[in-house]
Amino acid sequence: MKNLFDFKHFKGDLFGGITAGIVALPLALAFGVSSGLGPSAGLYGAIFVSFFAALFGGTNTQISGPTAPMTAVSMVVIAGMIAGFDGDVSKALPAILTVFLLAGLIQIGLGFIGLGKYIKYIPYPVVSGFMTAIGVIILVTQILPSVGYYPKEDAQFVDQFKPFAEEIILDNILKEEASEGFLVLEDFQETIKRAETITLEQIEKESQTLAGKDASGVIGSLKVLPRALKNINWLEFILATGTIFIIYGFKRITTKVPSTLVALVVMSGIAIGFNLGYRPIEEIPSGLPIPNLEIFTSFKLGSITPYVFTALTLALLGAIDSLLTSVVADNMTKTKHKPNKELIGQGIGNSIGAIFGGIPGAGATIRTVVNINAGGKTRLSGMTAGVLLFIVLLALGPIASQIPAAVLAGILITVGIGVMDYKGLKAIPNMPRAEVVIMLVVLVLSSVWNLVYAVGIGLVIASLMFMKKIGDVTAEHSSIESFDRSKAWPDEIDFPENLKDKVFIKHIRGPLFFGSTSYFQQLVNQIPDSTSTIIIRMGRMQYIDQSGLYALEDVLVDLVKEGKKVLLVKVLSQPRYMMESIDIIPDLIPEDQIFDNFKDCLVWVKEDVKSGSLKLE
Repeated sequence: MKNLFDFKHFKGDLFGGITAGIVALPLALAFGVSSGLGPSAGLYGAIFVSFFAALFGGTNTQISGPTAPMTAVSMVVIAGMIAGFDGDVSKALPAILTVFLLAGLIQIGLGFIGLGKYIKYIPYPVVSGFMTAIGVIILVTQILPSVGYYPKEDAQFVDQFKPFAEEIILDNILKEEASEGFLVLEDFQETIKRAETITLEQIEKESQTLAGKDASGVIGSLKVLPRALKNINWLEFILATGTIFIIYGFKRITTKVPSTLVALVVMSGIAIGFNLGYRPIEEIPSGLPIPNLEIFTSFKLGSITPYVFTALTLALLGAIDSLLTSVVADNMTKTKHKPNKELIGQGIGNSIGAIFGGIPGAGATIRTVVNINAGGKTRLSGMTAGVLLFIVLLALGPIASQIPAAVLAGILITVGIGVMDYKGLKAIPNMPRAEVVIMLVVLVLSSVWNLVYAVGIGLVIASLMFMKKIGDVTAEHSSIESFDRSKAWPDEIDFPENLKDKVFIKHIRGPLFFGSTSYFQQLVNQIPDSTSTIIIRMGRMQYIDQSGLYALEDVLVDLVKEGKKVLLVKVLSQPRYMMESIDIIPDLIPEDQIFDNFKDCLVWVKEDVKSGSLKLE
């Protein structure tokens, strides 16, 4: 931990951290509300992730906390798990936080195994489609609270789900009796007795849970949008639109003061000052955050097993989000971040945040840029931002609890608009068709189906298309014909005319891997019957995988069986190691038939002619 703290830039770090913390405050509250766990969860996440990611991370000026992508994925996890616990947030909370804790631990593991440097290989179309989908999700799902419509409170809408609610409650009674071992015809009276104890309150609560689930996400929000527009709460709508107007309008006046904070203060001040009958956010608990020990005491593997892949996705998404921000910070400060250390820091921050009930976060680009511009130079700036938010929690928690929910909805709408990848969208007419398909598939599936699966499908499609392209390129640039001067490499131009019908030259350009093996296997069929010596030039084949290795072995076995001599020219280190590992060298190809350059190989061929092994017509 050499040079952990450098107080030489203390003043700049102090101003940078305070400014970044001020910018983070309204976003933390908004992301907490959006996630479904309430504003306090967003604030706790911002405090702990910001402080500990800065303390242990690998980017000096990074400011971390809840971000739009991380919140969007968290929102899906939270909604699904709450529904699994009959709509009871308090019962679902330990399992939800366990998933977040697991995501943090996975990030720490990824840092220790050195995965940070590989994150950059995720295809841009996948990232672009995902980011635009995040914007769509946030934008669409915040329309309802911005007009003051809450499906769970719409009695007419909730009543539609009462028959299904009764069915679910009865089904739960039957399952409970089956687990107790007395669900038999003779004791069915017990089932009837339990059914008679069902109250209207239970049915109403279950109906509200079903209504909320049906109206969640992009599809659900669009489904109930007509009802929302018929039941607009004009006060809430004015508060939301006023917030949006100030956020965009104030930026035209100055960017030195965060417009989001100005909008939060002004609109909340108007609502509170004039004692308007608005809907406030959930109450933020006063006092110190308390660790949720139920994560450990009530741990059940079965409750989080279905969400392991989601935890991995959160971890990878947080890693991508953070390391992209680290690159931005590097460009601005002319420094070099440590990617694996950054992952460890983010993992520690998310793990501790989860224990205290916070939603997961990542490196936040806008907050990091604000920090650097305000003078932040070292990790003290990120820690200062966390401390500032902690002070706000202790001193201003009751006041912050009076913030109108519509104001935070307005803030989130601007976040949704801003997070979309307009650069990628504008480039669609000029992008290769394959990349457009990948981006649109990820965008559509993420928006209307499942963020986690959409990214996985996008990566699979991108990988398959990449392999197909590399295979095509390898085949295009690799000769599978007997010697032809028009396709000869420079050192082959003087190849003896009298040998061209007896010697077959094979060029391999690029990697020989499972995407290109089919082209290589055509080699045997392309060799003329008159050929007795095959020269395979491997100087431009930097890599061979196991599939390529076995394809090469099959071809060489067939050639040797036919009595043909195979000569290898310039076998690079990795392919040679692989070929030696399964004894292609020296069992199939002796060392004296492997050459460092084509000139030496040609000398061998000419001597072979003189010795009579290579007979000419």
